[in-house]
Amino acid sequence: MLKYIARRMIIMIPIILLVSMVVFFVIQLPPGDFVSTYIATLQEEGETVDMQIIEDLREQYGLDKPLYVQYYKWMKGILTEGDFGYSFSYNKPVLDVIGERMGITLLISSLTMLFTYLVAIPIGIYSALRQYSFGDYVATIIGFLGMATPNFLLAILLMFFSFKVFGDPMLGIMSAEYVDASWSLAKVFDLAKHLIIPVIVIGTGSTCGLIRVMRGQMLDELDQQYVLTGRSKGLSEKKIRNKYVVRAALNPIASSIGWSLTGIFTGSTITAIVLNLPTQGPVMYAALRSQDMYLAGSWLLMMAVLTVIGTLISDIMLAWLDPRIRLMDKRM
Repeated sequence: MLKYIARRMIIMIPIILLVSMVVFFVIQLPPGDFVSTYIATLQEEGETVDMQIIEDLREQYGLDKPLYVQYYKWMKGILTEGDFGYSFSYNKPVLDVIGERMGITLLISSLTMLFTYLVAIPIGIYSALRQYSFGDYVATIIGFLGMATPNFLLAILLMFFSFKVFGDPMLGIMSAEYVDASWSLAKVFDLAKHLIIPVIVIGTGSTCGLIRVMRGQMLDELDQQYVLTGRSKGLSEKKIRNKYVVRAALNPIASSIGWSLTGIFTGSTITAIVLNLPTQGPVMYAALRSQDMYLAGSWLLMMAVLTVIGTLISDIMLAWLDPRIRLMDKRM
């Protein structure tokens, strides 16, 4: 197992470097750059900008250099100083912009992941063990509705319901009177209230999808030969289910962690905009639109790194869950 992990970590290094190159050059594909976007905005407001000022701005931001020079300076700063560059839009280092919203993004996304797995796995197991029962039909209907309903629409419906019942649409992450207040039990309670809708909205689609996956895997595993063998040896249904069937059925759930980690970093962008959440998603969306290349590039690079790390974690979990994978690793 340790050799397998070490081998995968070594492979990660060239993959991340290659991804960083692709990311940096892809965000440069749209015509123009941050300065041209900024100048266009000023001109739309009726202001005239001298060409010399435009050239000075490009020189100030280093946009007059070839792309490979810009990429080299960016990667050199990351590797030697941990400097991800400067955000043109916010006039501050990229890490400062990301750090301002990272705490609440991690909180919402972590709670969403916890909600997703704690709800999806038990319901999926219940639906499989009680196939075609009333509870199974209810879970199936809710699952299909959850997967079919767009997050932003569900957010609007829940905000409307909250306003009608409680007189508060629960926009933002906390009430206005607590934004600048010092931390107290009342502020924590208010924060918890405002987290309910984002967690439900962001987690619903993934939860409903995983319920269907877990149910299908459980039904497939229950028909396997090892289940019949266990029963013939006198093992209890509970032991067969918990020790073997559920563990084998968790394989596709474990493999989904790779893309789930990117959700932890970004949150749901559209949902965050609708609910006015101070998370990473809206900031990075604005960075892509304004061609703030170092902010957008750092965000995309971090997402790629998290995907690679998540894939490694998924492989480790799969090796732990499935003895066949460990056996293949020993042969390699």
